[in-house]
Amino acid sequence: MKNLQKLLNADKITIARTITAVENSTDTKILEEIFSHTGNAYHIGITGPPGSGKSTLVNAIAKKLLKDDRKIGIIAVDPTSPFSGGALLGDRIRMNDLALHENVFIRSMATRGSLGGLAKKTKDVALVLDAAGMDFILIETVGVGQVELDIAEVCDTTVVALVPESGDSIQAMKTGLLEVADIVIINKSDREGSDILMMELKFAFDLRDKKIEWNYPILKTIATENVGIQELVSEIKSHRKYLIKSRQFEEKRKNNFSKKIHELIEENVRFHLKKNIISQSELNLLLEKTYQRKSNPYKIATEIYQKLLNGGKFDN
Repeated sequence: MKNLQKLLNADKITIARTITAVENSTDTKILEEIFSHTGNAYHIGITGPPGSGKSTLVNAIAKKLLKDDRKIGIIAVDPTSPFSGGALLGDRIRMNDLALHENVFIRSMATRGSLGGLAKKTKDVALVLDAAGMDFILIETVGVGQVELDIAEVCDTTVVALVPESGDSIQAMKTGLLEVADIVIINKSDREGSDILMMELKFAFDLRDKKIEWNYPILKTIATENVGIQELVSEIKSHRKYLIKSRQFEEKRKNNFSKKIHELIEENVRFHLKKNIISQSELNLLLEKTYQRKSNPYKIATEIYQKLLNGGKFDN
């Protein structure tokens, strides 16, 4: 990599250009080169339904962490419009007071059709920020409510933000949000219904696995007024200590690497399949045969797989 040393020295222009190169390319050479310089950043995920104040929370958490003279990387993921293909990327505007801080780097990303609450390249962008010497990387998900579970595979600590009017804890359990939560907060807790939601959440967490030693904190915050943010940051640090002491930190990161390796293998197989094994025109002929019931998906898939193993073309 041409400007590796500048990246390692957290030069903001170099960070931005490196991220752009990673986002717009399928080449992994940059990531391969910087990987040995990663592993030091702690990843904090902020997720929850729309309107739960995630951006304001990220802003408030970052300010608290900056008081410890830490370097903060922020990745804010915004949804891509299914109609125009564009994305507003408005989180940078909400965090305008942080954007110029010398120890903060903010990157907004569009999902570009990816599900799971994150953009496809979020993990790779986090890797770039890690190499650039960020102590903490805050990742804010899209905020779509029911498909944001990828965050748990990227972050060490996952904070789920709810608001009194976002629905009861049972609904949160149905969406799976509480399953990925390490810390739950009721933001905008000055609104009516926060006490009821608190009781419901405590009941919901009583149903979780009793063998887990971590006592899931449920906190009330008002991010716009900085209420409860110090307590939240303290719980994040406590969770970090818990993970390291229980050796779950190491285990979790190894599991994430395993998933990443499988993910990359699947991508390479799909690319090879389309480029070298079966063309779109050949696939269309097979689809026509399938539609006419002259063949079937199971047989075709098995035959393609065998050809893939043998490195040969598919002969239909």
